[in-house]
Amino acid sequence: MAIELCAKAAVGSPDTLGDCPFTHRVLLTLEEKKIPYNTHLINISEKPQWFLEVNPEGKVPALKIDDKWIGDSDVIVGIIEEKYPSPSLSPPGDVSSVGSKIFPSFVKFLTSKDPADGSEQALLDELKALDEHLKTKGPFVNGEKICAVDLSLAPKLYHLDVALGHYKGWAIPESFSHVHNYMKLLFSLESFQKTKPTKEHVVAGWASKVNG
Repeated sequence: MAIELCAKAAVGSPDTLGDCPFTHRVLLTLEEKKIPYNTHLINISEKPQWFLEVNPEGKVPALKIDDKWIGDSDVIVGIIEEKYPSPSLSPPGDVSSVGSKIFPSFVKFLTSKDPADGSEQALLDELKALDEHLKTKGPFVNGEKICAVDLSLAPKLYHLDVALGHYKGWAIPESFSHVHNYMKLLFSLESFQKTKPTKEHVVAGWASKVNG
């Protein structure tokens, strides 16, 4: 039986999957584990009543499993791993937090109006740490085998690449060659190609935060 997944619809395109990196992470997990699922697109600005009834907090992604709706991507991915352990995507403890500060650092830099606030350097520091980890442990964060950390980082690095390129004309320095190779590897995965949002939808999704 297919899993039911509620996901954000694209801004201005209610019939198209949106740009949420947390939903994308769940989709990648389902694809890598070859689990059948049905997607219900939710217009975030006008959430349907049925969705709020089953998921009062109104968060996406939300996953229905064993007749229960779960609305947190960390919890969702954990439950999927528990119920569908093969192939295992569970990361060993020593890599579970690799790259965990990249996304908040990216958001701070993207939305910063002050070039001297240190947000760019903070992001560069996090990317450098990832580059050094991949240099010794790559090509994925846990070596040759993909794991949940990669599936969490892939959408976030995609958003970073697209949004910073569009709004700030900024790109990850070429000197971080291991990060560049890692991103090429992640973005070429069949699961990623099948589930990625368009660059236009990523740009539109960040507009209110950048311009707010």
